[in-house]
Order: sequence, then structure tokens, then C-alpha cells
Amino acid sequence: MSAHCPHQRDQAPQIARVDTELTHRTLMTRRELTAAALALVALQRALPASLLSPALAAPDRSTPEANETSANLGATQIAPGIFVHQGEHGVYTRANGGDICNTGFVIGRDAVAVIDTGGTARLGAALKARITSRTDRPIRYVINTHMHPDHVLGNAAFKGENSVFVGHEKLARALTARAERYLAYNKAAIGEEAFAGTEIVLPTMPVSGEQKIDLGDRELVLNARPTAHTDNDLTVRDLKTGTLFTGDLVFSGHVPTLDGSIRGWLALLAVLERETAQRIIPGHGPASMDWPAAALPIKRYLDTVAAGVRQAIKDGRTLRQAIDTVGESERPHWQLFDEFHKRNVSAAFAELEWE
Repeated sequence: MSAHCPHQRDQAPQIARVDTELTHRTLMTRRELTAAALALVALQRALPASLLSPALAAPDRSTPEANETSANLGATQIAPGIFVHQGEHGVYTRANGGDICNTGFVIGRDAVAVIDTGGTARLGAALKARITSRTDRPIRYVINTHMHPDHVLGNAAFKGENSVFVGHEKLARALTARAERYLAYNKAAIGEEAFAGTEIVLPTMPVSGEQKIDLGDRELVLNARPTAHTDNDLTVRDLKTGTLFTGDLVFSGHVPTLDGSIRGWLALLAVLERETAQRIIPGHGPASMDWPAAALPIKRYLDTVAAGVRQAIKDGRTLRQAIDTVGESERPHWQLFDEFHKRNVSAAFAELEWE
């Protein structure tokens, strides 16, 4: 991928320099160390996982036909009128075409709501085709659970449907700040053909607090959540069936990715556990999971990282030492551990250094 994206070549040496500096904690004051840690986290978050993981930076030798296959989205009915497409565990590659998160839709008496649209316009179009094969009711709402590209870049396929695009009140700002990066990196990862027509579509209906939308004999409750996985997480609850779309507040199988606050995420999970649900739909993992049992693995992971980072700080260990040691006991429980775990430790270290 680096051959396709000069920004990656420009920024990679910066990470190497910051890493080198962080190995010499004895030469730095505690405040200088924290500033360097924050700089490293900012650089890591600005770059795609494929640059930070040597294994994923290898050339993708998959065939173009793989992109066609990934666009043929199946959808499972997990409750009456609720359908979910299960994405693969992975990062954007030509082989998966960006189909790496769960997407879904809810059919009411009068209209349809889509919850997350996938990682490209092509995937969004495949999801729309699946909807229209089941109902002729209009797609009135397109809801995004948070800002990450695998969940929002399919929005472009729904622009001509007179749909209302819905998201957390902070979603538009987050997407605007990252638009150029999201489009450039992911286009390079899967190729121009698979990415054709993909663009950033901002929400036209921002949500703060709690808000309801009516699909006809079917109400959805939207809750804008405080900073956790990101600073723009939104949950969607179908009152008719007690089904909760959590977005990436819940991961299963795929290691969690921290782009918000580890303290906030743990606090929000404690709140969500007290909210009853017949089932939840995670952002990554099975199409449907039992609640609150689904929260246990991610809580264990986040607790382990937070406790390990706090102990590392107390013991005077460097950020590099924390990155290399904290949370390794969780490795057997998650896929994509090498791709995301160290970035999570970096983010947690920067957050907890001065708590």
C-alpha cells in the first residue's frame, strides 16, 4: 500500500523518531514524555492499520473477482423485520472489498431504516439491493453508529433515495476532519474500481441525547452516547423486538479498537449492561448476541489494558515498554491483535498518564 500513498511514506519516519525518543525516558522529564506519547498516538491514529502492521503492508495479490464476491451481500433475519449482514474480520483489502463490519436494516409498516452502510459505495449499493428485494417501502433513514469508514462509506449509495442521514451530533465534525484521509487510504487499499463512487456523506439529522424515529408501527430509539469507542457513538434500539444495535461499542472476535476514551468506554458498558435487551447486534462479530453476556469479553479486555497501563505508569516504565508488555494475556482471545492492540495501549497510556 505504501507505494500508492505518499502520505504514509512521509509520516512513517516520524513514528520511528518518536519511538526512538521514547526509549530514553531517563533523559526526559515526565511532562516531556507525555507530550511525546500524545504525539505518537496522534500519528498512529492518523495512519491506517496497514502501515503500522508490517504483515498487512505486504502487496495484496488477490484477484479482482474477490471484490465482486464481497459486494453480494447476504442478510440474516435475526428478529421480525430486522436483518443483519455480517462483515469479515479484517482491515480493508482487495480480497474483502472493505466488507469488514456488520450492517443492517429494520423494516417498519411505512418505511425502512438502515443502520451502517459498509465500507464503500459498492457495498452500500449491495445492501440497498438486498433491502429492495425484500420490500418496496422507502428507505427513509440511513443511520451511522459512529465515524469509522467501514461503517459510513456506503452512505453514498443511498443519496438518491431522499433518505435522512442520521448520526451523533459530533459525527459531522469527526468525518469532515478525516474525510481526505479515509478516502485516500481506503481507496489505495482496495483499488479504484472497488472504491468507485465512494464519498463522505454527512448526517442531515444530528442526534444529541435521546431521539425517536417512527417507521410505522415501529419506533427506534436513538441515543447519542458519551465518548467511549469514539466521541460520536450512537446506539439504536428497536422497541418492537428489544433489539439493540451497539455499533462498535461491542466487538466479538475482532480485538476492540480504541479511538475515544478507555475510561469512558468502560463506564458506558456499565450503563449499557443495566439496559435490558433481547439481543444486541455488535459492530464486529456475530449477527446477533445475547445481552449482557456479550459485554463480558470486551470489558475484560479493556479492564486488562487499563490496569496494565496504570501499573506500568506507577512502575515508571516507558511507553515503549508498556506497548510491548501490557495486555499480552488477551492475545489468544482476539483476532487482529497485532494490528490494533499496541495502538490501544498507546492511546490508553496517553489518557491515563495524568489521571
